[in-house]
Amino acid sequence: MSIEPENSQLPGPPPSDVAAPAAQTAPPRSAALEGGLGLWVRDLLISAAVSILIILFLYQPVRVEGTSMLPRLEDHDRLFINKFVYHITSIERGDVVVFHYPRDPEKSYIKRVIALPGDRLRIDHGQVFVNGKALTENYVPDMYRDTRSYANTVIPDDCYFVMGDHRSISSDSREFGVVERDLIYGKAVFVYWPARDVGEVK
Repeated sequence: MSIEPENSQLPGPPPSDVAAPAAQTAPPRSAALEGGLGLWVRDLLISAAVSILIILFLYQPVRVEGTSMLPRLEDHDRLFINKFVYHITSIERGDVVVFHYPRDPEKSYIKRVIALPGDRLRIDHGQVFVNGKALTENYVPDMYRDTRSYANTVIPDDCYFVMGDHRSISSDSREFGVVERDLIYGKAVFVYWPARDVGEVK
């Protein structure tokens, strides 16, 4: 005894009304291209929106005015500052920070953090000492050093002693005093213009 598949037919070509459904439902080529383009535009817009949000809430573009942070930062350099980082990490010695000028909060200054709250600081003819040890400052070339001194002092709580890298022309904590923590609102992280200066701020 033998069996056959259900509803078997005599040998011959299959009826014309059982053509493969995929052939009938495949979208036209132009429609497929338009669909792919739409997805690409959507992804591009989402990426742009996320980038804008990151810049607005995490980073802020600023322009340097002045030469007190030479040689790393030149007059009119454009850079990004991180406005969020100090909400989750501490300010460290050596950070280049942006802050409201203590004598006029409408103005902003950019300087390097030299001493932290509780540090004992003195400057002897240009050589900075923190907690009794001479500070190594590779970011200050010899041609930018000066011979100014500063009397021994202890940095108050929630305050920072800041200085420019171009010591001979910088107006900094040696003149206007320490900077309170609440006045510091960003860390300089990356120069994006001009091309010759592009790179991380260290």
